[in-house]
Amino acid sequence: MTGQLYGKVALVTGASSGIGRATAIAFASAGAKVVVASRRLVESEETVRLIKEIGGEAIFVKTDVSNAAEVEALVDKTVKTYGRLDCACNNAGIGGNPGLITDDMSEEDWDRLVNVNLKGTWLCLKYEIRAMLKQNSGAIVNVASAAGVVGIAGIANYSATKGGVIALTRALAMDYAKEGIRINVVSPGVIETDMLSALSRDALAQLKAMHPIGRIGKPEEVAETVVWLCSAATSFITGHNMIIDGGYTAQ
Repeated sequence: MTGQLYGKVALVTGASSGIGRATAIAFASAGAKVVVASRRLVESEETVRLIKEIGGEAIFVKTDVSNAAEVEALVDKTVKTYGRLDCACNNAGIGGNPGLITDDMSEEDWDRLVNVNLKGTWLCLKYEIRAMLKQNSGAIVNVASAAGVVGIAGIANYSATKGGVIALTRALAMDYAKEGIRINVVSPGVIETDMLSALSRDALAQLKAMHPIGRIGKPEEVAETVVWLCSAATSFITGHNMIIDGGYTAQ
């Protein structure tokens, strides 16, 4: 990927860890200047440090993607600092409390997931697209989940938000295809992130067994796909849901 995005400007939300951090680093490795966005200060500054360590350029902008004013300020800061916005990865998201809608799933938990996962993605798209329209070009990749593609018991709230991100991506890709803006989405299976560290050995073994490829995915595998979808190599791809799940949804 080195050099494919040289001179471009990329924005990554949820870039403090996991897929977001790996994607921010991958953009920098491909030659882009990177804007790291997240609610977490210390972890995001570490992402910036890692980018600079490999010779890249990056800034951090503290952002809650469910807050319209903060998202608008994030995009404004990006353009003010680097002059434009070429690529964006809308990765920020949260998981909900698992359970059945009739018993354990509260209205508060539902609203929290919708506000971050779906509304947050919508807000990012709104302001990113506005910036990209001024230059008649841009590539955006949203991060959904395999849980938005197939039904998974106990996480209806999470699945609904990620399914919404997939549908939102497809619709907006049609709206802005003639404006030079490509919008795609990736749907990862289970990925090796900090959230898995609390799981038992048996639980991890079960997650690995879910994927025909026989293992859990790595953040870097998702990140490289995101960067590829933002590169000139995919200039004829828009409105596509790229499933990165080790064969899980193919079963």
